[in-house]
Amino acid sequence: MSRTMILVGCIAVLAVGCAQESKQGTGEPARFALAVTDSGFTPATITIPAGKPVTIVVTRKTDQTCAKEIVFPAQGIRKALPLNEAVEIALPASPKGEMQYVCGMEMLKGTVVAQ
Repeated sequence: MSRTMILVGCIAVLAVGCAQESKQGTGEPARFALAVTDSGFTPATITIPAGKPVTIVVTRKTDQTCAKEIVFPAQGIRKALPLNEAVEIALPASPKGEMQYVCGMEMLKGTVVAQ
């Protein structure tokens, strides 16, 4: 009886592992969270995989800063940041290096590092 239960448990673990691997292999871009708080962009530096598209999900959680929008100048991306709403920004595959992002007034800044 206990061997059967162990076997069933092992099969269940393998099935879950295969399902998770299948989801990860769907080709969907990795997602990274970014918040606008009283301290500015949090985190101020995001590390992403080089050579792969990613999605940055930005949520403005305060009305006490000038960060009402986010701008990726080198990529030509400018997005409004409504209060308490998640905004998705799709970044294409990037070579190794850094890209800057700023608020619309260029007072708050951050960096995306592709490694």
